[in-house]
Amino acid sequence: MFSNKPSSLFACCTVSILLHISGISVAQTTGKGDRLSGPNFTGRSSVIAQHGMAATSHPLATQVALDILKEGGSAVDAAIAANAALGVIEPNNCGIGGDLFAIVWSAKDQKLYGLNASGRSAAGQSFAMLKEQLKDKEQIPLYGPLSVSVPGTVDGWFELHRRFGKLPMKKLLSPGITFAREGAPVPEVIAFSWNQAFVRLDAQKSVVGEFDNFKKTFLINGHAPKEGEIFKNPDLAATYEKIGKGGRDAFYKGEIATAMDSYARKTGILIRKEDFAATKSTWVEPVSTNYRGFDVYELPPNGQGISVLQMLNIVEGYDLKSMGHNSAEYLHLLIEAKKLAFEDRARYYADPQFSKVPVKQLVSKEYAAQRRKLISKTAAAERYDSGELALKEGDTVYLTVADKDGNIVSLIQSNMLEFGSGMVPDGLGFVFHNRGTSFSLKSGHANVYAPGKRPFNTIIPGFVMKNGKPFLSFGVMGGAMQPQGHLQVLCNMIDFGMNVQQAGDAARFSHSGSSEPVGTTMTTGGLLALESGIPAETREKLRAKGHKLSDKDFFGGYQAIQVDSVNKVYHGASEMRKDGQAAGY
Repeated sequence: MFSNKPSSLFACCTVSILLHISGISVAQTTGKGDRLSGPNFTGRSSVIAQHGMAATSHPLATQVALDILKEGGSAVDAAIAANAALGVIEPNNCGIGGDLFAIVWSAKDQKLYGLNASGRSAAGQSFAMLKEQLKDKEQIPLYGPLSVSVPGTVDGWFELHRRFGKLPMKKLLSPGITFAREGAPVPEVIAFSWNQAFVRLDAQKSVVGEFDNFKKTFLINGHAPKEGEIFKNPDLAATYEKIGKGGRDAFYKGEIATAMDSYARKTGILIRKEDFAATKSTWVEPVSTNYRGFDVYELPPNGQGISVLQMLNIVEGYDLKSMGHNSAEYLHLLIEAKKLAFEDRARYYADPQFSKVPVKQLVSKEYAAQRRKLISKTAAAERYDSGELALKEGDTVYLTVADKDGNIVSLIQSNMLEFGSGMVPDGLGFVFHNRGTSFSLKSGHANVYAPGKRPFNTIIPGFVMKNGKPFLSFGVMGGAMQPQGHLQVLCNMIDFGMNVQQAGDAARFSHSGSSEPVGTTMTTGGLLALESGIPAETREKLRAKGHKLSDKDFFGGYQAIQVDSVNKVYHGASEMRKDGQAAGY
């Protein structure tokens, strides 16, 4: 679609980087430089190319994706290759021990496809058995054996590849294998995050239990890699080679599954080889709402994507542009919309095979109009109730790739927290995620633990259509920040006319403390963190409305590709909060 003849060459939850708002960095003490055009808050121009585009959280992964595109691979091929590479070079945030979700635009079919490749709990572990192991604990621990659910990523790769791939899987895994064997330098933000994650895990090693494999696999001479140090992972190289040769069954039924089962049995992890063998991704219909003429698509639960649609429906009732970007009035409405949507998220979002999720009602304009009436323009709410609906049938890396034929993939993949459970199966080179900690332990709750059930999941890819054509493939990684990030990016572009790079670089808010699907309830309004680009006057006005300001939080990581169907070019963006890069050809 986007090639010009004669030439036909062709992004749970990573939540734990704590960024201080006040001036401690060199950049803040020396001040920013001035751009020749566009707003000064923008870190760089968007990248524009005709034949293909990739945007990931690591420049080397972006280059991997472009190489695959130039060799004739599809957008999905390039995304898989980039994701596999990221499992080596950004292993704190992703890997084959985690889950995956994707939205794919097929130019041939002129259709969006959604894939839920999230894993399930152990089939042989009943709720009563789990409660007995937890004793008096009200939540599943964040780390260690009880937090592990089955990883869905590898099955997700093969499902995507079966439907949209061109090049052999062995070819797609080759760059990751090379990085794992020969090593790759660790960039600044990943090095910082890696060290912070190790400090936290080390403090929880008694909960993690077996910790020697982690230290052997992810440390260099006993410390987390520093910026510029070369990190290697030969165990993961061998695992990738087995997957490349034996396919998804090598991971879920063969030698790798046997090794994972053996490790699980000796460390107290509940999942067994039968659970791996039963793993199957699910193709789902993306859910949408129209926001001021743009059709915004997210995936349905067990993820949190539809909270974005709920928030957009609520704020659509206001003239946001007239309020001014990041004004106190504007931010207040977005924050209150977030609180309202998250109450429904806490009550209703769960595995639809176990609970009837009223998706159509939740994303309806009529329901949004009812919820909007609960917002006071002058006062922050300390609590909201979820809506009363009749139940009818009805840490992370993000990357996006577009190819010369107009196919686009929006893909997100995660360990949940950085390095997940902290548990590394013997000789395999990856960490099990800790998504199982996202279950509720309250009987009767939609998200309550059950055998063979998918836990609530935070990772969400986003996609936007305009007049029936692709407009934007995007994501904002980072746990509960993700829907808030989606909302802010979309308002930046649609309400305030920002380009794809500006929309990601603009200062953000992050609200925490809402009610959660694990069963916790907001009673005091939560905490609001604001990036340094939001002025003191706005902060004081928000305090006057009753918002409780926090000094630090995580504000996500954004990648995006915007489609210019008039000029037939792609615009790529990767924000300054990460080490990432957008690049095209």
